Amino acid sequence: MQEKNTPPIAKRIPHKLEKHGHVRNDEYYWLNDRENPEVIDYLNKENDYYKKETANTVDFQKDLFEEMKSRIKEDDQSVPYLYNGYYYITRHEKGKDYPIYSRKKGSLEAKEEILFDCNELAKGQSYFQLGGLSISEDNKWAAFSVDLVSRRQYTLQFKNLETNEILPTKIINTSGGATWAADNKTVFYSRNDEVTLRTDKIFKHKLVSDSADDQLVFFEKDETFHCNIYKSKSQKYLIIESGSTLTSEYQTLLANNPDGKFKVFQKRTRGLEYSISHYGDSFYILTNKDKATNFKLMKTNENNTSKENWVDLIPHDKDVLLEKIDIFKDYLVVSERSNGLSKIKIMPWKGEAYFLPFEIETYTAYTTSNVDFNTEILRYGYQSMATPASVIDFNMRTKTKTILKEQEVQGGKFDKNNYEEKRIWATATDGTKVPISIVYRKGIKKDGNNPLLLNAYGSYGYSSEPYFSTSNLSLLDRGFILGIAHVRGGEDLGRQWYDDGKLLKKKNTFTDFIDCTKFLIDEKYTSSQHMYAEGGSAGGLLMGAIANMSPESYNGIIAQVPFVDVVTTMLDDTIPLTTGEYDEWGNPNEKKYYDYMLSYSPYDNVKAQDYPNLYVSTGLHDSQVQYWEPAKWVAKLRLLKTNDKKLFLDTNMDAGHGGASGRFEALKELAKEFTFLLDLEGIKR
Repeated sequence: MQEKNTPPIAKRIPHKLEKHGHVRNDEYYWLNDRENPEVIDYLNKENDYYKKETANTVDFQKDLFEEMKSRIKEDDQSVPYLYNGYYYITRHEKGKDYPIYSRKKGSLEAKEEILFDCNELAKGQSYFQLGGLSISEDNKWAAFSVDLVSRRQYTLQFKNLETNEILPTKIINTSGGATWAADNKTVFYSRNDEVTLRTDKIFKHKLVSDSADDQLVFFEKDETFHCNIYKSKSQKYLIIESGSTLTSEYQTLLANNPDGKFKVFQKRTRGLEYSISHYGDSFYILTNKDKATNFKLMKTNENNTSKENWVDLIPHDKDVLLEKIDIFKDYLVVSERSNGLSKIKIMPWKGEAYFLPFEIETYTAYTTSNVDFNTEILRYGYQSMATPASVIDFNMRTKTKTILKEQEVQGGKFDKNNYEEKRIWATATDGTKVPISIVYRKGIKKDGNNPLLLNAYGSYGYSSEPYFSTSNLSLLDRGFILGIAHVRGGEDLGRQWYDDGKLLKKKNTFTDFIDCTKFLIDEKYTSSQHMYAEGGSAGGLLMGAIANMSPESYNGIIAQVPFVDVVTTMLDDTIPLTTGEYDEWGNPNEKKYYDYMLSYSPYDNVKAQDYPNLYVSTGLHDSQVQYWEPAKWVAKLRLLKTNDKKLFLDTNMDAGHGGASGRFEALKELAKEFTFLLDLEGIKR
């Protein structure tokens, strides 16, 4: 008889946390110290326990990894795009984990010029990420950045593209991006606060000079704001963006005058959000000015940029969310969203507007690398839950399209006609209709016996787009239904959809997901014995909440880097990114927000009850959700849960929020999640 593995039990040390006269005893607070050997020892013991408990699935994990890898075209490359006389290409070589960045001058038949081979740069590193890659206007210099820890603290460097020499200059703790002025020797970049990692400073660097002499151009004093710098598509302006969840401010400077002074475009006004695009002698402004909840498009002369000079171009529509614009010499392209669907509208400066046609309801369409002004070609991407991703060039004059590339599914077994996808609507507790996108293999019976994995995010106004994944075929072809719940807190149905799922309405996100779950069960797509949920980061908060609120609805939950200790984190303004989150979750230094957060924070609401099977993952160096949040949550669950269902904490000791960095290493992590689900379903191969 096999000896039963004993899960690690974290020691309990009383630690009082008091706010607004309320006292919490956080017995696992001590885990908040990655320098403490006992903490590392505990995380390693949890990892050992996970490995022992899943030893029976190791071979299956390897098989799944190879299966998922076999569908990926290893010697793949991006669709080239032309910029400033060069075609730029990103490609992968067979058997290698990292991309190779290259370019060709003037023609795709020209000799390839390797800019960066990330496989070489990543040698000897357990984690590697190339940050922003920026080329000077004379095409002679590249600014690039590298993160070797997965904490989004990039080291900025410079390469001479004529000699292939990398300069000895290394600028540490940057946010990764860099922007060239028109003189080809001045570079602007942003840096992070060393403790909070908030991007709060813009510096100016002169090429071939000591970085110690770099000049501070702008310091963002407001702790709820972050800043960055970029160049307008027209190349005329350098633009500093400062923003919080609810407020925007931009500053501009002519790119040919890098030593000049930046000018405020429109000073920050709480609640006023805007973004700017330059064309000709005007700026185009996407904004919520005058209570335009779903945003509208306005225009102003480049010499008179304050808001009293803005003129409506596309008025506000309560049913249509304006998300993005792309400006061309003869066309304006508007990306918008209505009834939960993304749409692309072509508006000739002279002529009738029209939409790109899309036939199904589970697709995603988005404009991509449109760097050229003087063209009638719009490049966009398209995919659905059963249709591989495509890159398409659309001639806006002739209304004809050319599919440049469709994602290849290797192995010869995939046929999208074998799958069915649809959008269905659940009714939330308050009567709101919530869309769900689902895909499954044709021929399933709605008898309640199908395993179903439902995913959601539901925060920050991020819309959960339907997408195609070659990896998901490993679940679909084993009988799983896959779904995305477009819950409130995202912007799937417009800005109000977001507003109704944040701050003091955050619980709508959780109840929407539970109501979607119950709808799928009632409609016999699945049953609670075969129902699974998955979410990461803020979506991991959602997973923690539903585990507390409706544990009986799920057989298993996957929580990736979950934000589960909401109150403690939001009260600690030294933790990276916290202060910028006040407009999303509320500031718990105010009692009404403290009380509301406390009512749903997963860690604070763990109680003595049965819980579903849980697989929880995190990264030791995560800068967004600190590792101790899931670690504390799992420790408390071990103490209080009243059943013996699986509970795993799997910590990547080398990585951060995004997990492993190599494209195939990430598949190994996915194989762990899939075998967790498949093992619960009794599917062994």
